[in-house]
Amino acid sequence: MRPENLKTQIFLDSGDPQETKDILDLLGFLDGQTTNPSLFAKSPEVQEKIAKGEKYSKEEIYAEYKKIIQEISVLIPKKSVSVEVYADANTSTEEMLEQAREMNTWIDSAHIKLPLTAEGLKAAEILVGEGVDVNMTLIFNQEQAAGVYTATKGARKGQVFLSPFVGRLDDIGLDGMSYIKNVLNMYKMGDGHVEVLTASVRSYNHFLRCLQLESDLITVPAKILREWAENNFELPESDWQYSAEGLQEIEYQEIDLNKNYTEFNIQHDLTDKGIEKFVADWNNLLV
Repeated sequence: MRPENLKTQIFLDSGDPQETKDILDLLGFLDGQTTNPSLFAKSPEVQEKIAKGEKYSKEEIYAEYKKIIQEISVLIPKKSVSVEVYADANTSTEEMLEQAREMNTWIDSAHIKLPLTAEGLKAAEILVGEGVDVNMTLIFNQEQAAGVYTATKGARKGQVFLSPFVGRLDDIGLDGMSYIKNVLNMYKMGDGHVEVLTASVRSYNHFLRCLQLESDLITVPAKILREWAENNFELPESDWQYSAEGLQEIEYQEIDLNKNYTEFNIQHDLTDKGIEKFVADWNNLLV
């Protein structure tokens, strides 16, 4: 069951309902789940079809995604499940809105995942105004995080998640966990309407550091949650030291959260690459 002093909400990062069931049985709880095109492509039902040399039509792939999302939601009723729109570098705000509004009808606790692009931010602003919950994904720097904050002002707490990908920052020699610390500190200057959902968690040490920093939420692969269970659901002591050996610390930026979101430079090469990968994984499933 949930450790008494745990401050961070624990999400499973998976597109497999059976994995959801297994982790629920192991932990005794889950606060939510995140999915994305790459995780969907790895789900057993999808892999079984692809192994037969079959592919999906556009209608079939959305029907399969909807089915999986609904199966997950049944296992964790009333808990957030992130559902990602299809978006490449040229996808317009209107195209994202059309998908988002449809996906929001699939379950009653969806957070619609949108990429951190100019069009994605516009879509987030509109959706939040309509009462839709959103999860802004592929986040890598403070200006992007500031843009999400200012674009979604007026949202209720729990309506907006920010998903920074720490593992992909580590991949380029930067300390992703120092970025989480920076964003958490920046958001303390605001009203708390955006919650940090740490993503791309690659190691058990990433996980423990998130708990130590009290990230609002963290989404974690099943293998790391199993390691946590093996360690009796330990929580890091205040003097626990995170090792970022070989990684460059990311410096904190002083940013004005009262600026309009259009004033921030939200472009990031890792965001562009992440969008390309998700698009490729999705398109590889299509006829």
